[in-house]
Amino acid sequence: MESLLFWLAATTLLLVAAITIEFAVGNRSLRRLKDLPLFSRGNAPKVSVIVAARNEARNIEQGLSSLLAQEYPNLELIAVDDRSTDETGAILDRMAAKDPRLHVEHVTGLPSGWLGKTHALQCGADRASGAFLLFTDADVVIEPSVVGRAVGHIHQANLDHVAVAPRPQMPGTFLNMFGGAFALFFGMYARPWKASAPKSRWHIGIGAFNLVRADVYRAAGGHRAIAMRPDDDMKLGKLIKKTGFHQEMLLGDGSITVEWYSSVGELVRGLEKNSFAGLEYSLAAIVATCLGQLAVFDWPVAALVLTRGATWWLNVAIVGSLMLLYIDNAGCHGLKRWYCVGLPLAALLFVYIIGRATLKTLVHGGIDWRGTHYSLRELKANKV
Repeated sequence: MESLLFWLAATTLLLVAAITIEFAVGNRSLRRLKDLPLFSRGNAPKVSVIVAARNEARNIEQGLSSLLAQEYPNLELIAVDDRSTDETGAILDRMAAKDPRLHVEHVTGLPSGWLGKTHALQCGADRASGAFLLFTDADVVIEPSVVGRAVGHIHQANLDHVAVAPRPQMPGTFLNMFGGAFALFFGMYARPWKASAPKSRWHIGIGAFNLVRADVYRAAGGHRAIAMRPDDDMKLGKLIKKTGFHQEMLLGDGSITVEWYSSVGELVRGLEKNSFAGLEYSLAAIVATCLGQLAVFDWPVAALVLTRGATWWLNVAIVGSLMLLYIDNAGCHGLKRWYCVGLPLAALLFVYIIGRATLKTLVHGGIDWRGTHYSLRELKANKV
């Protein structure tokens, strides 16, 4: 048993060291939005900003106001009220009456074979007249120069799709510790620095900011091709990459913020819809991911109490390397470095969320998202 634990620790240390090096190099290869110039040519192409909103009365006005305050000269905003039962529709109509750039689409029903959000985004895209489509969320707030810098970069770098990483805003220390850990887990899952390589299988898409050429969006199939994907942002990026177009992720450095979750319970429920989908509804992938998380992020901490000798020292090195990995990744994303102390607990919570989401999806035969049930059979059938 002692020999097994020794080799487990040695293998884990090599793995963590390799990941730490890859993150250090990869993160530093990502460009920062604030460093990019504004679009400076004449006749700026029209950008159609598309926002899907269902029961977003608390946040919708602040988010849309930040979009209407963009310094970019040629912009239209299409807000799709997706069957809201609160004041969202009334707020949108009031704002539209004050600004002719804002167009409101009220969706009263959901066709079969669609998720509410993907249907709303497709409705917005069908109405859009811009050369570029920007898909964002109702609770996202962006600084005035963001659209101009993103469009300028697409032109300068000859890209078809740009995604920008937002900065989540949450109350309390532990939620922010989890946010930093989630940024790390997402990086391991998506390898965003590899998305710009044309021959790489890695792709990127971010719901807070997906800017794509309109003709590229339509050539890739639009949201119709991912109508039943809860992870529609990443899958839109995958469609674009598979169709042969070029994409890149940029670091937002706080120029794009999103109110993520206000409590641990809300966090657990909020991540349910994507957890199983992100692993393609594969039980084998779920088990492997959960065991891998526990082996890498939690067992080495427990091993500091349960092992001794050379094995203990290897686990000390693993824990130190994990802290270094978190600290470096947090620094690149503008997050607090000392939150690294919460990494083992955040990893445990993430395993719980994945397991709970999988079990609930299997037991209920699908997911429940914003008041609508979607069957697992239909969800699994939409492969990308």
